[in-house]
Amino acid sequence: MIPFIIRRVLTMIPIILGVILITFLLFNVVGGSPASMALGKNASPQALEEFDEQRGFNKPAVLGWWTSTRALPETRFAEGLTLSAGTNFPIKMLFPLQPDTVYRLRCGISRMAGSVSWIPASGVTAVSPAHDSAELIFRTGAKGTAMPVTLFVQHGTLDVRSLLLSRRMPHWYDSQLVHYFKLLARFDLGTSLATNEKVTTMLKRGIGPSLALTIPIFFGGLVLSVGLALVCAYWRNRWVDRVLVITAVALMSVNYLVWIIFGQFFMAYKLKWFPIWGFEAWSYLLLPVIIGIISGLGSNLRFYRTVLLDELYKDYVRTAYAKGLGPTAVLFKHVLPNALIPIVTNTALALPFLYTGSLLLESFFGVPGLGGLSVNAINSSDVDVVRGVVLVGAILYVVASLLTDLCYAMVDPRVKLK
Repeated sequence: MIPFIIRRVLTMIPIILGVILITFLLFNVVGGSPASMALGKNASPQALEEFDEQRGFNKPAVLGWWTSTRALPETRFAEGLTLSAGTNFPIKMLFPLQPDTVYRLRCGISRMAGSVSWIPASGVTAVSPAHDSAELIFRTGAKGTAMPVTLFVQHGTLDVRSLLLSRRMPHWYDSQLVHYFKLLARFDLGTSLATNEKVTTMLKRGIGPSLALTIPIFFGGLVLSVGLALVCAYWRNRWVDRVLVITAVALMSVNYLVWIIFGQFFMAYKLKWFPIWGFEAWSYLLLPVIIGIISGLGSNLRFYRTVLLDELYKDYVRTAYAKGLGPTAVLFKHVLPNALIPIVTNTALALPFLYTGSLLLESFFGVPGLGGLSVNAINSSDVDVVRGVVLVGAILYVVASLLTDLCYAMVDPRVKLK
């Protein structure tokens, strides 16, 4: 068993790495600017730059020596900008540049007849007609600089197509991806954009209320659905079985939100049987736990009933009846053990979702768990929180998959872990 576990753990590593890369691409590359989401569209370029600097978002995405800066966003002239001989074209930065840093200012040229140079003189770069850009590389002083750089047309004409300012990184691997891996190596999931709080702290605070809600729903629903499925199998094709099947279909037909509204309005508000909202004592969890069990009972009951009935019509069951065993002995000693494989699979796949909590139940009943935390993070575009919840959930999912295989060997002696 130990070699099997080691091999499975080794196969989990590339899966987790793949999840890390996918979440990185979704939130750091495809998802847009986290600074604009957190600070709003009216934030100044300097405030956005400082935000990115604090959280490492102003580095190259994967690898590279150069990265863009908001001190001079990329500018494109759709109709071109024609400069004649003797013209000075000042290029002013929006805010002071970082001190003691190397910058590259590149001017894209669509047509040139003559030559140009840069001012200050320390950065003069002559350009011949064969080139399509004029480039200036300079280093700022100890206090940075906000002084304009000037493009001077020495003679002839120049058609400017674009302007781009880039900042040189200390190392080519100093990137957002490497920065993210460094954080994960320290078990640091980042900092919330909304509350400026560590994501790990927020997850630790929210996982307790989530588990207090989801664990009773999980075990209560499992015991009740399996128990009722055994009743259906024992009295199959009789009125008890038919009533339970009709009830299961009815439970499946009612929307989850309807159960929440009905329970909160009638059972809590009208009848005063339960508290309406809050997380002050165990009694506040009774109503959401009952709703969680009832809402999932229909689908689970039908699934487990189908599994048990499939086993009841197999040859070994007829053999057991032929040997004189009664229905109860056949059901519990033969059918149920052989039906544990799909039951274990369905149960193990639900384990990772205990961690994420119940989004609607937590939101409607005021449970400060990870479900409400995830919803708030999505609504506020809190990148690090959403990414942290997804990453931890993915790790728990592959761990649950390993536990499922181990449980197979425990419930079925025919399964060998090799």
